Amino acid sequence: MLRCRPVFTFLLIAALGAGISPALAQSRFDTLLEKFGKSNGEEGIYSSNGRIEAQSVDVATKYAGRIDSVTAEEGDLLAAGDVIAQMGTADATAQLNAAKAAVLRAKAGLTVAQATLMQAESALSVAQTTYDRVVKLHDSGTTAQSTLDDATNALNSAKATVEMAKAQIEDAKASIAAAEADQEQVQLALDDLTIKAPLRGRVLYRLHEPGEVIDAGYPVVTMLDLSNVYMNIYLPATVIGTLAVGDEARLILDPISDYVVPATITFISPQSQFTPKNVETQEQREELVFRVKLSVPRALLAKYENLIKSGVRGIGFVRSRPDVGWPEHLTVNVPE
Repeated sequence: MLRCRPVFTFLLIAALGAGISPALAQSRFDTLLEKFGKSNGEEGIYSSNGRIEAQSVDVATKYAGRIDSVTAEEGDLLAAGDVIAQMGTADATAQLNAAKAAVLRAKAGLTVAQATLMQAESALSVAQTTYDRVVKLHDSGTTAQSTLDDATNALNSAKATVEMAKAQIEDAKASIAAAEADQEQVQLALDDLTIKAPLRGRVLYRLHEPGEVIDAGYPVVTMLDLSNVYMNIYLPATVIGTLAVGDEARLILDPISDYVVPATITFISPQSQFTPKNVETQEQREELVFRVKLSVPRALLAKYENLIKSGVRGIGFVRSRPDVGWPEHLTVNVPE
């Protein structure tokens, strides 16, 4: 069971910023901020400061129970399908054994029904032979009508017994299918007690420990989806009207201000709002703006997967028109 929410995250800090002191990086960033703050909107380029975010996923248990083990640690990079935790399986295992026994019982019932059919078909064969003999004798006038009536009734009864045996076989087959479905359902429940990573990502929080009893739907860990990283920026209506989903964008991050990260506009809010306090200046927060989501390409994220960090601030840049060229200082520049 999954519950998703956005949390602050990202990017390329440690190795990309190697050799650049925090003071120097901040100085370069302040220079860029001052430059673009004075020329914002010139040449069709608009900017807004924001924070890198990513999608988080709460990996929860589907069933209530006691946690036997938690193998995932905070910071672990997991592939889809990797085991995160194991819930107690004693009850589910007992139910599975009972379901398997029910399947065996149903199959035994089918064997009995098939034997009954063979017996009924044999009796039908005898009744058919007797009937044919009595008919010949009756036609020759050597046997009474009552004898023919008795042979006819015996034949009809044998036919009915055969049909009933065939119906019992179909009922037994249906019982087997139902028992196997119950077994599969119990097996699925047992499998769900092994909590696995639903996607490739990094463990952000480990929320429970072995021995704890939790309810159904409670998350065991929170993971970050390293393929869904973005920055939200906030722009006024005059700028929003010129943008479209799919337009190119650029990101410059505080710790690695020498690099320009490519991005794409993937969402434009239809409703205005006040800019969050932790993103904009007081003057900017007093104005209603629209949220614009700038997503980093998945291929780039995969390339620098091990360097993704959380809480990185920076500036997002957009263009008022696709035909507006990016200035030289906003040309894409990422490490090889």
